[in-house]
Amino acid sequence: MRKKIVAGNWKMNMDYNEGLTLFSEMIDLVKSEITGAQQAVVCSPFIHLHSLAQAATASDKVSIGAQNAHQAEVGAYTGEISAKMIKSVGAEYVILGHSERRQYFGETNELLAKKTDTVLKNSLIPIFCIGETLQEREANTHFDVIKAQLVEGVFHLEADAFAKLVIAYEPVWAIGTGVTASAEQAQEIHEFIRKEIATKYSQAVADEITILYGGSCNPKNAPELFAKADIDGGLIGGASLKARDFVDILKVFNN
Repeated sequence: MRKKIVAGNWKMNMDYNEGLTLFSEMIDLVKSEITGAQQAVVCSPFIHLHSLAQAATASDKVSIGAQNAHQAEVGAYTGEISAKMIKSVGAEYVILGHSERRQYFGETNELLAKKTDTVLKNSLIPIFCIGETLQEREANTHFDVIKAQLVEGVFHLEADAFAKLVIAYEPVWAIGTGVTASAEQAQEIHEFIRKEIATKYSQAVADEITILYGGSCNPKNAPELFAKADIDGGLIGGASLKARDFVDILKVFNN
């Protein structure tokens, strides 16, 4: 059975104390209100990782993740953070290939393939992001774009390594815009991704991969989105900065 995951991406928000306060509120709500097998993953700025990982021991339903990692193991890369460093502070996940990293920092599929290898080598779980821009969707090339991101970014992996990934579909045109893909649009892409995985590996591998929706997901639209057959949770941006909203999204998977 596929894991149901709601991952919060704080992006470049929250100073140290603000982050700890938010996380404490979230943990309390999770402990009192979450009754299913779903997993919360909080992907914070690097400054919070160690403290949040320690606090997360209070709940087996909450894990910690970073928002990026460098492709090299070690070296003279001033200002960068390695996968080994992330692992050493207790984090378990790393977001790779977020659309903002692709857009603002020029991250390519080739680079992300290297980052994926390094993250897996350090026993971390990549949340690998793929998705199309508005221009690509309007040009009807979105399926080609998503397939290329998979092929060039992660399809070099052997099946056992690939099976460790979480995939996140982000319609770039729906991130931070308040515009959300319809549940039908989201399901169509999630189904396409799963079919591509089945073609590359096997139906068994495809059936076990968790695929998250990441595009202006909130407590109001989460139930409809998460009810779709191939949507296994969300990668949450703005709503993850409010403990109540984030846990309300997580509650959609309650038994």
